[in-house]
Amino acid sequence: MKKITLRAGKERSLLKRHPWVFESSIARGGADAGETVRVESADGAFLCWAAFSPQSQIRLRAWSFDEAERIDAVFFKRRIEQAVAMRARLAIASDAWRLVHGEADGLPGLVVDRYGDTLVAQFGSTGVERWKAVIADALLAATGLTRLYERSDAQAREWEGLPVQTGWLRGEGETALTIREHDWRLTLDVAEGHKTGYYLDQRDSRRRFADAVKQYGCKSVLNCFSYTGGFSVAALAGGASEVVSVDSSGPALERAKAHVELNGFDASCHQAWDADVNATLRRCLAEGRRFDAIVLDPPKFAPTVAHAERAARAYKDINRLAFMLLSEGGLLYTFSCSGGISPDLFHKIVAGAGLDAGVDGYIIERLSAAADHPQTVCFPEGDYLKGLGLLKR
Repeated sequence: MKKITLRAGKERSLLKRHPWVFESSIARGGADAGETVRVESADGAFLCWAAFSPQSQIRLRAWSFDEAERIDAVFFKRRIEQAVAMRARLAIASDAWRLVHGEADGLPGLVVDRYGDTLVAQFGSTGVERWKAVIADALLAATGLTRLYERSDAQAREWEGLPVQTGWLRGEGETALTIREHDWRLTLDVAEGHKTGYYLDQRDSRRRFADAVKQYGCKSVLNCFSYTGGFSVAALAGGASEVVSVDSSGPALERAKAHVELNGFDASCHQAWDADVNATLRRCLAEGRRFDAIVLDPPKFAPTVAHAERAARAYKDINRLAFMLLSEGGLLYTFSCSGGISPDLFHKIVAGAGLDAGVDGYIIERLSAAADHPQTVCFPEGDYLKGLGLLKR
């Protein structure tokens, strides 16, 4: 087993069970991409078993902090079975959920979603890439399924020095699927959709939004960055009579329109605008439009802390415009999925947006990813999705 020695004092994060070690923390040692190494402190004490990534700034990702544990096929089988068992304990109102959530499940770089009878996996680090065949077999064994599609096309692959890889790892067949979420049906294509096909992390927030629309009697709703219209379906389910979906993807909007009809809602109550969100907000403001509820669910403006300042300006601007477009007492559900924006910073950005708009708001709830996208106390970076439900004062 190859050995990596850390610089003096750089063992503190591992002693706190944080799974990442950056390149600048390493004193000496190396290995092949994805190879398991023994990580030691400057004085030679064992710290963890980790996967080595020679090109990434995150040079080590910890597999285990137990010196007696072997990193082998049995290890991956056990970790995957634990992840599957954890989801079985959750009350998930869907036949689609996050099955493996990377570091939170002790499998850094691995994301696996289940859509009915189909699994979709992203291998985002050299460690899980090296064990891909073993992991694929373990996933099918733990779930009893036969279909596993690979969507290893996220930017993390580039940072790891890995090529994009997509296609069937196990099984074959149609990639277009229909899932159940709460009382709704939604469609996706695992070969073409965002992430692994759909935004499963917003499942609970969509339900809560539907309930809020009903509770506060919201009739006109603007859904920004709507993608395939999950929040639009939720708004209609909550009793809205006018819903506008805004996105810059024509195909996504076509699917949003199809979702409205698939769930039995009147198509005349829904409009799909193929447009830039920022420009649309400004145009609606200039036209004197007002909405009872607005959803802001933008893409990742700040993938890292280094992008936070520029992203903060973008988040502030769209939230300022949304506050101004809301009717008195209107509802704003606003989100950030940027890992570089902490929940505290996001709160401050939204507060600043309200101040600039001359508006205050009641926080009626704080929102995060659904429970099948778990966060752990030792890995705060896992808290990537944050949101606020607000009522305009």
